[in-house]
Amino acid sequence: MELTLQRERKTIFWIYGLSIFFVVLNMAFTAFEIYYFNLVPVFLLVILAAFLAMDKLLLVIVFLTPLSVPLKEFIPGLKMDLSLPTEPLLFGLLILFLLKIISERSFDKRVWKHPATIAILLNLGWIFVTSLTSSLPVVSLKFFLARLWFVCGFYLLATQVFRRAGNISNYLWAYIIPFAAIIVYAFIHHVHLGLLDQQASHSAVRPFYNDHTAYGAILAFFYPVLFAFALRHDKSIEFKTLIWILILVFSTAIVFSYTRATWISLAGAFLIFLIVRLRMRLSMIFLFACLILFGVYSYRTEIVMMLEQNKQTSSGDFAEHVQSISNITSDASNLERINRWHAALRMFKERPLVGWGPGTYQFQYAPYQYSWERTFISTNFGDRGNAHSEYIGPLAESGFPGTITILLILITSLTTGFKTYFRTEERWLKMITLAITLGLCTYFLHGFLNNFLETDKASAPFWGFIAVLVALDLRSRKRKQDKLKSKKFNTND
Repeated sequence: MELTLQRERKTIFWIYGLSIFFVVLNMAFTAFEIYYFNLVPVFLLVILAAFLAMDKLLLVIVFLTPLSVPLKEFIPGLKMDLSLPTEPLLFGLLILFLLKIISERSFDKRVWKHPATIAILLNLGWIFVTSLTSSLPVVSLKFFLARLWFVCGFYLLATQVFRRAGNISNYLWAYIIPFAAIIVYAFIHHVHLGLLDQQASHSAVRPFYNDHTAYGAILAFFYPVLFAFALRHDKSIEFKTLIWILILVFSTAIVFSYTRATWISLAGAFLIFLIVRLRMRLSMIFLFACLILFGVYSYRTEIVMMLEQNKQTSSGDFAEHVQSISNITSDASNLERINRWHAALRMFKERPLVGWGPGTYQFQYAPYQYSWERTFISTNFGDRGNAHSEYIGPLAESGFPGTITILLILITSLTTGFKTYFRTEERWLKMITLAITLGLCTYFLHGFLNNFLETDKASAPFWGFIAVLVALDLRSRKRKQDKLKSKKFNTND
């Protein structure tokens, strides 16, 4: 009894002692106008949450992702950027997650063997290799670390969290709710700047999203998911009404984002949806695709001549803005993309195997611009962003194998999604599988014109969506195996 009392007294002594020490020390820092020490309790709370409930911490990070702000907003002129508070939290989560795997060895081995995981690890491994051969090693290693903590948090940890199917909805809502607040913020800001001003859409989403294209990509990501939620039979009328209001909000945001890549990606995803629902054979789809490619190749000269006749530039008028999609002669946005792609391909030809290094394109592409391809958007220093393609960019930065690994991720994730959809029997899981797969389709289509996977904003849904498909795939396989075992057992009886 006395021993227990002594231990309690010692515990109370240390708690009060450390608390008083922190208060006094914090007062001293505050007196000298140093306020960062106030973050210590938050930091300790995050560490405690990571140890006790890593899944909850992941959901908190996902919730904070749409609300995160670049460090450059606080310290202008930085050469390297960081998204606050999500990337520091992801870095801490990465360390704790790796320690947990090493110490507990409880990670689902089936995830490691999954084709999507193998493709992701191949991509991650090649990024590391090309970081060592990079023209700017510091930039590339930072890129690799960012990709590592995105994959560990939003994919590897998420696959374990999604073993409980209810956490899938929690993850999706953790992003959708704060993102809806960003939509309202952007709309109010856009109205103030001029709703019909196409250029105003670029700045309306700042500082939360760097421009309207990144914002538009996320809108497309979650658009099919909202429809899946709206069509749930097990939810109340009030819930469904709320979802349809959200769909209206997202639809309005998609229109006034003036992001042509988003419109194209949603149209493509809808076409894929029709193909899936009509259960078209893969051989028919392949034949149809070959016929289209043959037709495009056969009439390539006529197609280019027709495109060159289009002089409509991007505009606040919706119809004119749609028409400007195919303008390759005078629309600055389209021409600048072509300029960036050509520069990337020239960089690739110089270093075809390992490229210039992950994340280095924006620092190296300037000399590879030809004067007749440049636009008024171009700069002599080439300091305005990336290659505007998830497929051409890696060619310049990580060589031919870099793009191959991205294509492997595309193939394995979509194959997993469609196979799981046809295999799953539970209505809600079947619907969300298709919605998630279509959401990924929008990004893979969007990836022909833009690339955002170096950001937390796009990484959270991208890697998270693949994690959902892998978790549901493993779940459906197990259920299928259990049914076969049960049938075999009943037959033997």
